[in-house]
Amino acid sequence: MRLTKKTHACVRLEGEGGTLVIDPGAFTEEDAVLGADALLVTHEHADHFDESRLRAALEANPGAEIFTLRAVADKLGPAFPGRVHTVGHGDTFTAAGFDVQVHGELHAVIHPDIPRITNIGFLVDGSVFHPGDALTVPDQQVETLLLPVMAPWSKISEVIDYVREVCPRRAFDVHDALLTDLARPIYDRQIGELAEADHRRLEPGASAEV
Repeated sequence: MRLTKKTHACVRLEGEGGTLVIDPGAFTEEDAVLGADALLVTHEHADHFDESRLRAALEANPGAEIFTLRAVADKLGPAFPGRVHTVGHGDTFTAAGFDVQVHGELHAVIHPDIPRITNIGFLVDGSVFHPGDALTVPDQQVETLLLPVMAPWSKISEVIDYVREVCPRRAFDVHDALLTDLARPIYDRQIGELAEADHRRLEPGASAEV
């Protein structure tokens, strides 16, 4: 499949069966959802879920569908009956020609005083895993990990240990809009040296075959 990085947590996956977009949020380019046959949303935070973008995608393509958790589905489902599907940990489904498995249940801890919300990750074609805002480890081998490299809820040691635990063939950075240009070389060097995986970074708009 062809993976295209969009700004922050969003990626596009293109295969023979169609185009799948994961987590088009408020930091993501408005055209990130255009042409999508299916959209996956890991959780309700605005940097992963932008309701106006999803509505635009469904209106532009009458055949497009959304697969997400209940908090997001409840906001969109009434306006698009039969096209917004609620999924959770352990579910499997087909979207845009891709086989998808759902892993995970909770958002990472931001602070003990902040209640945790639901968060799900998506394993696409048994190969590419997007964990959303969590350090979920699927119970099977992952070829390509979409790595939430920088977030208010994580530190770099946790990011490195997460890559080690998942043990993917390669890891591409996502969740990186808040990472400054000054910090990027530090993250690149430390993750590259310590994570025990092929660590890569794509600029927004760049693509790779995975």
